[in-house]
Amino acid sequence: MNKINLRQTLIPLITIAIIWFIWFGPIRINYIENVIIAIVIIIANYIEYKGKPFSALGFQRKKFTFKNILVLAPIVALGLFAFYVFVVVPGMTKLTGVPIDYSSFEQLKGNLPACLIALGVVWATAGFGEEIIFRGYFMRQFVKFFGESKVSIAINIILFGCFFGFMHSYQGITGQLVAGFVGALLALIFYLRKYDLWFIVAVHGFFDTFALICIYYGLA
Repeated sequence: MNKINLRQTLIPLITIAIIWFIWFGPIRINYIENVIIAIVIIIANYIEYKGKPFSALGFQRKKFTFKNILVLAPIVALGLFAFYVFVVVPGMTKLTGVPIDYSSFEQLKGNLPACLIALGVVWATAGFGEEIIFRGYFMRQFVKFFGESKVSIAINIILFGCFFGFMHSYQGITGQLVAGFVGALLALIFYLRKYDLWFIVAVHGFFDTFALICIYYGLA
């Protein structure tokens, strides 16, 4: 285990308790809960890392480039989405015998204004929110406590991939398995990119953009 001080232990524990309460407590705030959690995490990191909350999450200024964000990330997202559509979804559906439950997106089919609003929501709550929470915070905190051995990284990716899938329970068992698998792939990309959170936020955002386009045209 890496050497850590009391502040670096207590602040994450308190932060995770707050996150847990927002997700599973009696008060439901649905669409904006991940944005609120992301703000809580930034504040917690500001305290823990003495005024450097964004670099601790993986927002690296030198990697925020046109090539990375608007060229490489969309290409990776498109490849990941193709793998999702043609391999992961059919494979998981065959395994479970149950299709993914897309009913919560039904109202977006052919509805351009709703899709444009949903596009902004998914970039804020999934692209930024989920990536700050799962990759930027949970994954980085795990590395802080347990290091970067191959076993530690493997457990890290699998553990939070499973939890990421669990948080997509509204899509049914197949949706959970698919989301967990995709979450693990995003975590792997995050690790291979040396914890470049800008890149993984962009990949996730473009992935969901492609998904929304398919939903709009009734392809999902």
